[in-house]
Amino acid sequence: MTKYSHDSVVPFRDSVQGKKEQVAVMFDRIAFRYDFLNRFLSGGIDRYWRRMAIRELQEVHPSLILDVASGTGDMPILMTKYLQPRTIVGIDISEGMLARGRDKIAKLKLKDIIELQMGDSEAINFPDNTFEAITVAFGVRNFERLEQGLQEMLRVLKPGGKLVVLEFSKPRNRGFKKLYHVYLRLIAPSIGKLISKNREAYQYLNDSVKAFPEGKDFVEILEKTGFTDTYLKTLSIGICSIYCGRKKVI
Repeated sequence: MTKYSHDSVVPFRDSVQGKKEQVAVMFDRIAFRYDFLNRFLSGGIDRYWRRMAIRELQEVHPSLILDVASGTGDMPILMTKYLQPRTIVGIDISEGMLARGRDKIAKLKLKDIIELQMGDSEAINFPDNTFEAITVAFGVRNFERLEQGLQEMLRVLKPGGKLVVLEFSKPRNRGFKKLYHVYLRLIAPSIGKLISKNREAYQYLNDSVKAFPEGKDFVEILEKTGFTDTYLKTLSIGICSIYCGRKKVI
């Protein structure tokens, strides 16, 4: 199984914990400000990105969906509005994030549709061929073993089912690319420290985005893992990308 450079990017460089454990600790620490910082740092455009990713599932009409790295539940909540599925299961390794998500879901009276639970993307606790669709929004960068996580999602996806991955990428426009790098490297970590008292989380954002195998490289990894009918779409001058693939019908 291939190891990718982003697999080794961690939030706390002096920690003896592995990436997975560090990521869980990091998100537990920033959970109380995560939603606010998402809206603030993206200018609210993250909601648009999520809607565009969800749109890729409208042709599938899935009734049972798995959302991996679900965090505070933004994707499941939006999917109830745009896809009207019967059930959405969200999994995440951060109990702090899930607690926030459960509060939001309860207030919106969506507990009969959405269930958030602790879960590891590299060891998904569901049988083969369970879900009609799987989504991951800004989560694959956090996998400790990228291919293992993708293989697990393929395993629990039904034949013909669709995977949609939403992830940060690097813009191609030279001038905008420089501004974007300054923003990720200096501005976002400083704002993160001011608001959440945690600079490491937003420094990690910069480091992991830089190291992630984006664009056609990630599409090739999807194909290597076993996904078919793969494609990608870029959003907002390349700041964000949507990657899609299907499980082959035997």
